[in-house]
Amino acid sequence: MKAFKRALATAVAAATVTVVAACGGGGSGASGPVDGSWDDVVAAANEEGSVMLYSSQKPANLEALKTAFNKKYPQITMEFVRGTDPDINPKVETENKTGKGIADVHMLTDAAWIKTAAESGQYSTDLVGPSLKAPDYQPDTSVIDNKFALTSAAVFALGWNTTAVPGGLKTPQDIVNPAYRGKIGVVNPTGIASYVDLYRYYAKTYGEDYWQQIAELQPRVYPSALGIAQALTSGEISVTPSVQPLVTEVSAGAPVNWALPPSPWGTPWYTEALSVAPHPNAAQVLVDFMVSREGQIALNSGYAAVLPDIPGAVARAQDIALPQTDDLTPDKVRQYSQDWAKEFQP
Repeated sequence: MKAFKRALATAVAAATVTVVAACGGGGSGASGPVDGSWDDVVAAANEEGSVMLYSSQKPANLEALKTAFNKKYPQITMEFVRGTDPDINPKVETENKTGKGIADVHMLTDAAWIKTAAESGQYSTDLVGPSLKAPDYQPDTSVIDNKFALTSAAVFALGWNTTAVPGGLKTPQDIVNPAYRGKIGVVNPTGIASYVDLYRYYAKTYGEDYWQQIAELQPRVYPSALGIAQALTSGEISVTPSVQPLVTEVSAGAPVNWALPPSPWGTPWYTEALSVAPHPNAAQVLVDFMVSREGQIALNSGYAAVLPDIPGAVARAQDIALPQTDDLTPDKVRQYSQDWAKEFQP
């Protein structure tokens, strides 16, 4: 994808992550879909009978995707493992190195990992699904090297508990208030490139001392935005400067609300069919379904979608700026994580 390559052109060699530790092609168990038409691929996927997705998406959305996929393809049982990129990426690397795949499909936000994996070609098989070629999907700007497909994007919002903050929030600066001491929720960016990018974006956009001001108010730290959403719902915290839009929670009647700040931060999810997938045809069918209208409706409530007019989507994924990977090398993420810990976990 030309636009992606331009956005990542400034990445330096240090951005190379462990995905290139094993030189050459894919793992010893490398596989791909059958030769033939898309109908042949679907038929082979039905014979395989199952597909496994590794993803850092919200569990409720992954459950919705699973339900929709299993309805569309009742002969293929979809399962998923949800975790952060630092949890999941090493699993993918190990499975590739040993040739003993468990996952068939991998969905992630780590731009540096995606870049090196796409360049090496050792982790993914070429994508063949027809939905990836649909004009509304904008394949020229949504697919990287025919290996990684844009499937979603997180757009982070302000969040609050409506009982504690009935008037709501308008900007991240509204949270810098002594009244919220000990009742602010923030995500822990340690080892997570996308969260490091979020912290840097907020400092650049809302003031270089923004996070120092937040740290002085003794915020509660959570491993993910999911934990923050749960804490807002329970009343454990009152406000947060960064949470995924609380569409599901509001629909369920939880005492929370959200709003996009004037300049929201976001990060895209890209998805690959793995080269050591034990179900290579089902992997192709799942990736194709994820970018179809049915898949997008299931996957993107509260997120940015890759197709227009998706109910529940809050933005268009193609409009979310890509992070600059030269600032997200493993060494720089590690250094930022250490500096963050000194500020927030002294």
